[in-house]
Amino acid sequence: MADTKTAGTTPTAITVHKQSRALELAFESGEVYSLPFEFLRVNSPSAEVRGHGAGQEILQTGKRDVLMTAIDPVGNYAVQLHFSDGHNTGIYTWDYLHWLGANQAQLWEDYLKRLEAAGFTRESGRDAPMQSAQSAGGSCGHKH
Repeated sequence: MADTKTAGTTPTAITVHKQSRALELAFESGEVYSLPFEFLRVNSPSAEVRGHGAGQEILQTGKRDVLMTAIDPVGNYAVQLHFSDGHNTGIYTWDYLHWLGANQAQLWEDYLKRLEAAGFTRESGRDAPMQSAQSAGGSCGHKH
């Protein structure tokens, strides 16, 4: 994904659907995407999810019932999403949200495959509690 501004990726409408747990985005290009809260949460652009480099991604589990509790604008290029599990460090640029929408089916399939590779079923991993960095084999430097 390029960091440069892509034509047509500025949303013309953003709608939070609390009942169906989805963020709907309509773009200048005419595309409309409905992105489930769970999908947005497990694909957060934050370092907490992506790690600090290639191969350091942290598999997100137990996010099936996550809610979006707030959405804050970030300049005129992004939004910061707040989730019911306390996560709020991801800055979702318009380009990134458009990319998520355009690649939603493949990204979701990849996520479900990562759950399976980690020893979960596709469904159980969506409900399984998150492992701390320490219990996952890493160390976060403080006692639990």
